[in-house]
Amino acid sequence: MLWSPAGIAVRRRAPGGNSVEIFEELNLIGEAPAFREALSLIARYADCPATVLISGETGTGKELAARAIHYLGPRRNRPFIPINCGALPDSLVENELFGHSKGAFTDGRESTRGLVGDAEGGTLFLDEVEALSSKAQVSLLRFLQDGFFRPLGARQPIKADVRVIAATNLELGEIVATGEFRSDLMYRLQVATVRMPTLRERREDIPRLAAHFLQRFSRQYGAGTKMLAEACVPRLTTYGWPGNVRELENVMHRSFILSDTHLVRVRPEFGSSPSAGSTLEAACSVCYDLGFRRAKERVIEEFERSFVRWALSESRGNVSEAARRCDKERRTFGRLIKKYGIDRLEYL
Repeated sequence: MLWSPAGIAVRRRAPGGNSVEIFEELNLIGEAPAFREALSLIARYADCPATVLISGETGTGKELAARAIHYLGPRRNRPFIPINCGALPDSLVENELFGHSKGAFTDGRESTRGLVGDAEGGTLFLDEVEALSSKAQVSLLRFLQDGFFRPLGARQPIKADVRVIAATNLELGEIVATGEFRSDLMYRLQVATVRMPTLRERREDIPRLAAHFLQRFSRQYGAGTKMLAEACVPRLTTYGWPGNVRELENVMHRSFILSDTHLVRVRPEFGSSPSAGSTLEAACSVCYDLGFRRAKERVIEEFERSFVRWALSESRGNVSEAARRCDKERRTFGRLIKKYGIDRLEYL
């Protein structure tokens, strides 16, 4: 057993295993292929000491991935120290990271360990690593090369047993090309890599994630169990989610608070009509392994199903109104409802 930051007992995975339950207890929830691929890499990296670079858009769960690598690995009982690199002041970066000896400054009456010292035996997580200044990049590179660091004012370097995991929501290679990020540091950081997929790439996980958040808020507020209204699912699955899972969590939180019944409905101002961009993203979720013809059929099926559900949701189950919204004859629209096994009563 091991303990996550929230105090949840997490079972160790069996050798070579990839337990869904373990990842769920670490708040990494989903079954979409792209997400399962990321979890597979996380499980593999947990047992090795290599530096890991986690990439992905804002809100995709990069810190959760870093915590999973830490808490599933041999350093689980040692500290996990997260750092927002964008918040490190350039003038104090070395002091923040490596600390200082007594008397190093006018006000330096006591020695400090620094964040690297605080992470001894554990993991140092560098979030938004692309935001490091040039000076900070040099200091970090020096430490990554041999694991030694020298506190300000100290005469001798200190060896640190610290694993480094970094995260970025940008493409480091592009920043290197502009000269704003050191290529040698990039290579040091990306010994092992994992990309957290966007929510647009794992739309099938959205209903499950929404239910998970509602369960959590039910416990948090002690307000009794609340569930997502089925009619709201099309809105959630066709929206573009620029803020990814974090945005979904905020939407469900707001909807939970504003709900007066056990059935939670997404507010009308959210996703009332899918934008061209979000609809296109939904339609372009292509499984290329199926071959051109079947992949094209699958995309059309996904688009039609989502659009029919959205139209029924907007018309509150009124088939004639939904057909008008889709610019279809009522009989043709009825055939689509039957084709995809959709119950209009769910939307009343």
